[in-house]
Amino acid sequence: MNDTITPQRAAARHAALRFLTAGSVDDGKSTLIGRLLYDSRALLTDQVEALRRHSRGSGALDLSLLTDGLEAEREQGITIDVAYRYFATPRRKFIIADAPGHEQYTRNMVTAAAGSHAAVVLVDVTKLDLSRRPVTLLPQTRRHALLAHRLGVPHLVFAVNKIDAVPDAGAAYAAVRQALEAFARRAGLEPAGIVPVSALRGDNVTAPLDADWYDGPPLLALLESLPVLQPDGDAPWRLPVQWVARGGDGTGHQPRICWGRLATGTVRPGDAVAIFPSGETARVAQVLHHAGQPLAAGDAGQSVGLVLDRAIDVSRGDWLAAPGALEGRRRFAATLAWLDPEPALVGRRYWLRHGHRWVQGRLVAIEHRLDIDTLEPVEAQHLGVNDLGRVVVETAEPLPLTAFSGSTEGGALIVVDPATHRTSGALLVD
Repeated sequence: MNDTITPQRAAARHAALRFLTAGSVDDGKSTLIGRLLYDSRALLTDQVEALRRHSRGSGALDLSLLTDGLEAEREQGITIDVAYRYFATPRRKFIIADAPGHEQYTRNMVTAAAGSHAAVVLVDVTKLDLSRRPVTLLPQTRRHALLAHRLGVPHLVFAVNKIDAVPDAGAAYAAVRQALEAFARRAGLEPAGIVPVSALRGDNVTAPLDADWYDGPPLLALLESLPVLQPDGDAPWRLPVQWVARGGDGTGHQPRICWGRLATGTVRPGDAVAIFPSGETARVAQVLHHAGQPLAAGDAGQSVGLVLDRAIDVSRGDWLAAPGALEGRRRFAATLAWLDPEPALVGRRYWLRHGHRWVQGRLVAIEHRLDIDTLEPVEAQHLGVNDLGRVVVETAEPLPLTAFSGSTEGGALIVVDPATHRTSGALLVD
């Protein structure tokens, strides 16, 4: 095997890592994040003093208060909204999203998963019946792991929490690890790690665990080692247009600049352009940095502005791409993560957002629902809140869809209820 470290692989190892914490309610997600911030010295002195004033009980710091920022969260002792925190170590920078554990707020967990490079799913060992073999995992643990996997989060880490609260930590960890490995095999996912921790006490969070039954890395070291997968730079270039602006200083010729984040590929001045949905063609006259400076090329994942060599009507929601890279479809199969209390029904019409375009769509068929206990597809007439299923959708206008596995921008759609305007679900194109 070739272990040569190329510049691309080195960048992937050291790029900022966006990760979310997930799992069932009261598994210790907020406390774990607080522990990472505290032990990595990412807190200011006044933040530590504020923690001391607000912490309850024996005087130990209540680290969950660092992320449970809403008044309702502090009153109820739960996480409701997604809280974001930032910290850095000598090896890399981190952006953390603390997702709610309650089923009622699963939609917020889906929001946190969008764009995350990794998910840390906590498993509270004190909630499991360790006297039974195999150990049965909590439904929300399975649901969050499946959602993260289906939403395309590249790395999944299980953190077996509260190992300090069980009599035989080694045996408990071994039993839970066996259950998690069996679940992962059935679900078709490969965990990046299964790590024992005590978020409250700090065991194996930033410093290695001193135990003969575990010889792996602490959680922070594992997160520092995860590569950040880069967008596909070898695919034909595609850019969803977010904004069209006038360039120049307001006098003379003012070229129109099509701004957006490059979904795939590399675009350079002189490249041919096909516009979707109009079908017009042109060439790229300039590629601009977000500050306005010309670039020799724009790469996948980069926000750029494109100036075309001729005046063409381009609007927000259109796509610019290499000729032949986009093909419109009105009917497609997808995985649907349903988040609305109102069930998803065949024949019902919804608003769909793809890229920056809104279109009307209709649910043509529900092929099956995924049973999170057995991980088997089962027949379903509707999808309820927090269900995952495979569906067929038809849209009023063609969309330039790609497989979600190849492009999150081209393969993901948001479903919105036209009556309530609630975000009802997420579609991942097969």
